[in-house]
Amino acid sequence: MIRKVFVIGLGLIGGSIALAIKKEHSNALVFGYDIKEDQLKMAKSLGVIDEYVEDINEGATNADLIILATPVTKTEELIDILVNCELKPSAIITDVGSTKEKIVEKARAFNDKKVAFIGGHPMAGSHKTGVDAARAHLFENAFYILTPSPQTNMNKIIQLQNWLKGTKAKFIEMSPKQHDELAGVISHFPHIIAASLVHQVAKMEEEQPELSNLAAGGFRDITRIASASPIMWRDILIHNKETLLKLLTRWQEEMDYVKQLIDNAEAGQIFEYFQAAKTFRDELPVKQKGAIPSFYDLYVDVPDHPGVISDVTGILARQEISITNIRILETREDIMGVLRLSFRSDQDRDRALSCLQEHLYEGYISS
Repeated sequence: MIRKVFVIGLGLIGGSIALAIKKEHSNALVFGYDIKEDQLKMAKSLGVIDEYVEDINEGATNADLIILATPVTKTEELIDILVNCELKPSAIITDVGSTKEKIVEKARAFNDKKVAFIGGHPMAGSHKTGVDAARAHLFENAFYILTPSPQTNMNKIIQLQNWLKGTKAKFIEMSPKQHDELAGVISHFPHIIAASLVHQVAKMEEEQPELSNLAAGGFRDITRIASASPIMWRDILIHNKETLLKLLTRWQEEMDYVKQLIDNAEAGQIFEYFQAAKTFRDELPVKQKGAIPSFYDLYVDVPDHPGVISDVTGILARQEISITNIRILETREDIMGVLRLSFRSDQDRDRALSCLQEHLYEGYISS
């Protein structure tokens, strides 16, 4: 029997879920909708979806599963639209938003229609965007949080996990409130810090014009997440306001403590502060995907010689190892340069290191 899946929002996340469903469920017919017509057509041409629709009601009618893969504010608007659509009473609706409390509260409107809404958040992503970057394996071994309401039928939760099993993600259930608190700490708040560091450098650059050149290396790396979508993060901060305001207060208290240590030149306590942070950070899981996309980077020492970059990329291409990004960190006459190669997974990165070492290149992985 053919089952109908309707995906609203055909970017990286929506496209990757669609591919995972198509790969696992041969009887699924996947329809798509996106406000960008070029994304719709590209999704169809790439086989991410089987058909696209130009009207939400058309796609939602008779759908067995509806996936809202849009920014959280847009998801709220879509819930209002779907409540007035002709939905199957047995339908399951889920979302992929980074905040859950407001969305799950909004979705109570489906209760009168006997439709099951189960909040979802696949905690994985990529530094690329758009449906052309979608991959069925994007969520493999990542945490996929589900936030059903207490009234949700357990059978519906199982059905949703079965629909999504092609993602090969690790499913965890928690309340919307717990999700927002945890996501606030390990994802939302770090993005605020990264953005604030960039703002600090931007303001100081007016007095120190050379600052941006010096910030091009390590500083640019540790603030990568500040390059994420401003629209998405605007909505997330507004949605998770209460959690983030508490975290900001705690952060200010933490910085006051550090300021006091520096002001009093407390050498021993400063050492202990960094030592404790190092110990905790070093004990965090290395190969486990978390809320912020991991950077699978390989650093390769290269001589200042014409053609060296094409040689490195050619070696990896012959082994069918795909590079997602390449950047020259340092290259000056008469000294070794450094290439930073980024990969989709730690397996690709490790294969690349082994392969390049066989060709006498020196490479290393930063922890």
